[in-house]
Amino acid sequence: MIMKFICAALIALAGAAPAAFAQDGPIGIAFAEAPEQSSGVCTGQSTDKTLACARAKCVEGGARAEDCLRVKWCYPAGWSADLFVQHTEGLHWHQYLCDWDSKEALMAAVAVACDKTLRPYIMECSAVRLWDNNGRELDAN
Repeated sequence: MIMKFICAALIALAGAAPAAFAQDGPIGIAFAEAPEQSSGVCTGQSTDKTLACARAKCVEGGARAEDCLRVKWCYPAGWSADLFVQHTEGLHWHQYLCDWDSKEALMAAVAVACDKTLRPYIMECSAVRLWDNNGRELDAN
């Protein structure tokens, strides 16, 4: 009886092991955007599944699927940011930074991307969302 229990436990553990190992290793980050409508961000290890997830979140936000463009995939994700950038003539867009080793390195990259001496046509530029290297969204302020 004890041997059957041990065998059943080992079989259950062996069946769960591939799922556990599938989560090991770096993650990627996917960005989808429907300009002026919605956006979606997901993290994961599969390029196709993670981009599909980001697109689905964009649709959940109110955009049509055909309007939700897959705009960026980074693997590994590292530290990542979503920047809001506005041109002096009013046009605005999002720019995505990813695969930085630390929050400090990411914020240095944000400072360069938003440097008005390098981009004099920019009226406004700031990080609106951040993700750590584990895919957790953090407050950008």
